[in-house]
Amino acid sequence: MMKKLLSACLLSSALLVGCGGEPAEDADAEGCEHLQEGPAVPVTASASSTSAPEVGADHKRYDISLPAGTAGNTGSVSFAADAATDYTFFLSADVSLTLTSSSGQTVSFESSAKNSASCGTIKGRYVAPLEVGTYTLTFGPSSSVSSVSLVIEESGHEHEH
Repeated sequence: MMKKLLSACLLSSALLVGCGGEPAEDADAEGCEHLQEGPAVPVTASASSTSAPEVGADHKRYDISLPAGTAGNTGSVSFAADAATDYTFFLSADVSLTLTSSSGQTVSFESSAKNSASCGTIKGRYVAPLEVGTYTLTFGPSSSVSSVSLVIEESGHEHEH
């Protein structure tokens, strides 16, 4: 009985790999690689969403400085989604993230986590279904976090390094 169960597990694993399935750990590995190795782009977040600097889903790590606000360190950046798909936002610090559309509506995350079993560098992982358009990412407020690194990946996106 155990041999049959083991055989079934091995066959299932082989089919998953052979068919190009990508478990969540692989997505975390991609985000982790860019959080750790970059390439890095320094950005200073804006206190308002109207003049927020742009970031992208371009396999770069954005090292974002958060300006001091009345309730703590907080700031916004702008992200233009060029495809209607799920996007994963990886953060290097445990800081709140709010995502709003260009019309000012808050976008709900499909899932979120404060860590990753496969990467200790990931302190925040947020997945959101986005339409084509421009969005504002607002970090904080936080009394202890003055900067956060951000990597954005299209879900299921595969590429060569």
